[in-house]
Amino acid sequence: MKILDKQRFQNDLLNWYDQEKRDLPWRKERDPYRIWVSEIMLQQTKVDTVIPYFYNFMDKFPTLEKLAEAEEEEVLKAWEGLGYYSRARNLHTAVKEVKEFYNGQVPDTEDEIKKLRGVGPYTAGAILSIAYNVPAPAVDGNVMRVLSRIFTIYDDISKVSVRKKFEEIVRETIAADRASDFNQAMMELGATVCTPRSPACLLCPVQQHCEAREEGVQEILPVKAKKKAPRPVSLKALVAQDYSGRYLVEKRPDTGLLAKLWQFPYIESLTESDEDLKSFAEELSVNAEKFSYQQHVRHVFSHLVWEMDVYQARGKITNPAPNQKLLTKEELKELTFPVSHQKILYKLEEEL
Repeated sequence: MKILDKQRFQNDLLNWYDQEKRDLPWRKERDPYRIWVSEIMLQQTKVDTVIPYFYNFMDKFPTLEKLAEAEEEEVLKAWEGLGYYSRARNLHTAVKEVKEFYNGQVPDTEDEIKKLRGVGPYTAGAILSIAYNVPAPAVDGNVMRVLSRIFTIYDDISKVSVRKKFEEIVRETIAADRASDFNQAMMELGATVCTPRSPACLLCPVQQHCEAREEGVQEILPVKAKKKAPRPVSLKALVAQDYSGRYLVEKRPDTGLLAKLWQFPYIESLTESDEDLKSFAEELSVNAEKFSYQQHVRHVFSHLVWEMDVYQARGKITNPAPNQKLLTKEELKELTFPVSHQKILYKLEEEL
């Protein structure tokens, strides 16, 4: 691995960041709570998508105490559309832990902050460095990409051992007096210049430090093992409405995929006929004679692809199960639905 001129690298990176950093809402202050929320939202989600959600979330829960006191359903509703809802549930649990065990103050040491629910090495490093200027590594995909190119590291970045290797490099490289800016600059560089494809090497402030550019291998780094293609699953969803205009919805289990969110009932189906749908309706105590096709909804998870055909039915609905409710369209708006079922709701809105 090449020997880096650390001082010069820090100066080149930080001078560029001072001039070029994006104006993002969570950068306007050093409140550890706000930084924490932003970092959780930004996991697996693009910045442009996060910004309106961040503003809305801060309006609803402006302080850690407000979030800790909120009902889980309210928190999930504010998160609706961002996906990966376990992030919201873990955040909600963790702020309660901070309120109970740390007197409402987000911990400022690595040992303590990593004890919080859902706070892994990256999130811990991001909060500590950005909010408290602690020289802790915050290694996300952007940072690993930048470092793999600067040092021409061909190790598989999906491995935990390799991530730890990058964390050690950051510990040795970080500008201790400007830890907050250094970590944000590394992330910014990866997000805007040292991009996954066609990196803008000519605009890079640290191009003279980059071994990959010197060797012409920046396009093949970083190395990451290919994931298995997500498995397709054929589903049929039933939008059942009773004669009073209410719709049958159900709450998902407390654990597993999309835990505790609401949905229209559905089944896995491999047939094009509606016989299985009729049987399913009977199981739901939905007495309907006709099923009309509404739309097809496709939703991609990391490991699954839902191919869901949506049908509507109107009839008598009796004895909803304990996890089910009959609700009007207005009442449905108060619940939290996954994106796939939000598309069904949008279609219902169009029919008004």
